[in-house]
Amino acid sequence: MNKKIAPANFPDTAAVTLEIGGKPHVFDVDDAELPDWVTDNELTAGGYPYDQPLKKKVYEETLGKLQIELVRLQDWLHQEGQRVMILFEGRDAAGKGGTISAFRENLNPRTARNVALPKPTDSEQGQWYFQRYVAQFPTSGEFVTFDRSWYNRAGVERVMGFSTPEEYARFIRQAPDLERMIVNDGIHFFKIWLDIGQETQLKRFYDRRHSILKSWKFSPIDIAGLDRWKDYTRARNEMFEHTHTEHAPWVVVRSNDKRRARIEAIRHVLLAVPYAGRDLEAIGKPDKKIVGVGPDLLTP
Repeated sequence: MNKKIAPANFPDTAAVTLEIGGKPHVFDVDDAELPDWVTDNELTAGGYPYDQPLKKKVYEETLGKLQIELVRLQDWLHQEGQRVMILFEGRDAAGKGGTISAFRENLNPRTARNVALPKPTDSEQGQWYFQRYVAQFPTSGEFVTFDRSWYNRAGVERVMGFSTPEEYARFIRQAPDLERMIVNDGIHFFKIWLDIGQETQLKRFYDRRHSILKSWKFSPIDIAGLDRWKDYTRARNEMFEHTHTEHAPWVVVRSNDKRRARIEAIRHVLLAVPYAGRDLEAIGKPDKKIVGVGPDLLTP
């Protein structure tokens, strides 16, 4: 195990008592060892349908075929002037960054951008909430991914009190209208929610806290959110209720197993865009235990 990292800007971490499966469990991310109730349920947390991760060889072979198709998709976007935009959302440590990297690994970076906006500046705080995101929308021929998006307002901002009830209510009213305009303008638009179980999240938080290479991913916000699982669940469910629409549906990808999640997220996009030369046999069929449209696959 790597030496524990505790940067100066990290608050002291107290143990928290979490209710999981109807029972209280004490968790301290600074403990030397993970408790058994975390390690035993890391993959199967939240009713995940597989008890073993996808084998590495199968993953690499499948991903290679899908990435070839992504290159074909990008070529078609360039030739036809089409646009793709994908929002990746989910709880902290759900695997957004790794999934985006799997999408982008072999794409031409000149026309494949990832957007991960920092905290708004003073000027941006005075703008229409969506304004800084609209400025990042794809132009002709572009493939653009968002590592978090305007849905920050319905998630962390709401749970942690960074926005007012009035700001949230305005967001909920406006987001579906904005997304209708995106779709009506011809952009191939996707909203992907990566869903994980609670023990899975705790294991990933622990790995980040105790790793030199991953410590930058673990923030004071993560610490503050350790015992707010239910708050985030309520916020997520209400967000889906208001923003899962016919014109811009949410796609849920169960991501306790990162390999399966990456494959199914890529596969979903490839099956949804009718690009020239698409090889449906190479893309394969979706695993409906892992990916689906709407809230049915969400962890309770």
